[in-house]
Amino acid sequence: MLRIALIGYGYWGPNLLRNFNALENVEVSLLVDSSTSRLDAAKVQFAGLNTSTNANDAFLSKEIDAVVVATPVFTHYILAKQALEHGKHVLVEKPLTDNSEHGIELIELAQKKNLTLMVDHTFLYAGAVQKMKVLTQDGTLGKLNYFDSTRINLGLIQQDVNVLWDLAPHDISVLGYLNAEVPVSVNATGVSHIHNGIENMAYLTVNYQSNFIAHFNCSWSSPVKIRLMLLGGSDKMIVFNDMEPSEKIKVYDTAHSVSTFEEKRQVLVDYRVGDVYVPKLSTTEPLKLMAEDFVHSILNKQVPVSNAAGGLRAVQILEAAQESIKKSGAEVKIKMA
Repeated sequence: MLRIALIGYGYWGPNLLRNFNALENVEVSLLVDSSTSRLDAAKVQFAGLNTSTNANDAFLSKEIDAVVVATPVFTHYILAKQALEHGKHVLVEKPLTDNSEHGIELIELAQKKNLTLMVDHTFLYAGAVQKMKVLTQDGTLGKLNYFDSTRINLGLIQQDVNVLWDLAPHDISVLGYLNAEVPVSVNATGVSHIHNGIENMAYLTVNYQSNFIAHFNCSWSSPVKIRLMLLGGSDKMIVFNDMEPSEKIKVYDTAHSVSTFEEKRQVLVDYRVGDVYVPKLSTTEPLKLMAEDFVHSILNKQVPVSNAAGGLRAVQILEAAQESIKKSGAEVKIKMA
């Protein structure tokens, strides 16, 4: 039996509690939150659940094997560090930390103590993303050319991080999962309409040594909710619309080829538009698969899909993006560990 303590019962905590509580050989032994009313609500839904307003109860308990952190970003580092120092495996809600130095420190601490450190990049376990991974690996798409993401909605406006830190980690994690090439720099612009210096709209471009390029559009100020990813290859292209109830991804047999004629200094572009097909996807809840992966990584000493190294790369990209915004969109090199 793996015994888990969950710290944080705000927006995402209830989903984590529900999924971990449903797993075999797993027991959520303790729920920690600063709000007694939220804890009381949880005890009504989950009879017999032990609760506390003090995170130290999770760290000091010899009965707890792992800690799940679902709190605001600025608390991730200190809570995860304390858990690791007390010999607990750790799962942290995205992003891993609020800066790369803290992320590197946590990874080194987890390695030193031979503990699992994992980030909850839930989208990596979605059936659509898993299918996209297969299609990139088996060569169906050909050479990858671009990744384009739009993640916009009205709210929820955060008070501690800007819109990129809030929304972009989902798609940055997917980008790193589908394309192993290490990015070299970013350009980012953003603006705050809420008069607190926190950008509620931002645009991020991630640059690579090859001709591959990635772009992210994030906003808390859109009248409509859009969750759209495009992955373009030399042979085929994928559209992932997460707002679709069933046909979430479509594969387009569409591409173009270029011929050059140096004597005439002309470029001839040949466009090919073929069939569109809709692959069958797994319908298992991604968060359930993420929770299972965390448990399996502990019990079997395996590296999880949503591992700390990928979480750190996302933080390094976001960190460079924040610097670029401050420099009015200037290119900023990504500091990779």
